[in-house]
Amino acid sequence: MSYQQPPQNDPRRVPQPAADADSETPSGLTVNTGRLWAGGVATAVVAGLAAVVGLLVFRGVFDIAVLVPSGGGRWDVVSTIPFALVAAGGALLATALMHLLVLATPRPRLFFGWIMVLVGVIAGVLPFTINVETSEQVASAVVGVLIVVVIASLVSSTADRAVTVAPPAY
Repeated sequence: MSYQQPPQNDPRRVPQPAADADSETPSGLTVNTGRLWAGGVATAVVAGLAAVVGLLVFRGVFDIAVLVPSGGGRWDVVSTIPFALVAAGGALLATALMHLLVLATPRPRLFFGWIMVLVGVIAGVLPFTINVETSEQVASAVVGVLIVVVIASLVSSTADRAVTVAPPAY
């Protein structure tokens, strides 16, 4: 005896994932990869713009330098375009991390949240490990944490819309 799927309009019909929901995970989640990555690209744009806004506020309004590590233990004043591109790249990296966590871990949103909190702490504390003016330390920390918060909140929200619980297999 073989099982046949009920007709299209039968309420007993098991819903099938959308055509672009392309991978079911071991945790029972289904990832709409296109939606997740479209949100990741949009997050990259917003993160880059958040970096520019942070620099405009601190450098343009308050005349306070924002510093970034430049290698070899040195810190330099950040350049706007490279900083915005690094922020955008961070958003894409966070999207890849979320995608990997959804595919491989039992509680992807929990792990992503903790990873982003710890990255935010690093971004907030690292400027205070160098010997520069306190105003520059604060400005660098605020801009770094702002970017992490933007990325974390947008990637998490995107995942909420792109990751769903898969229907049970019969």
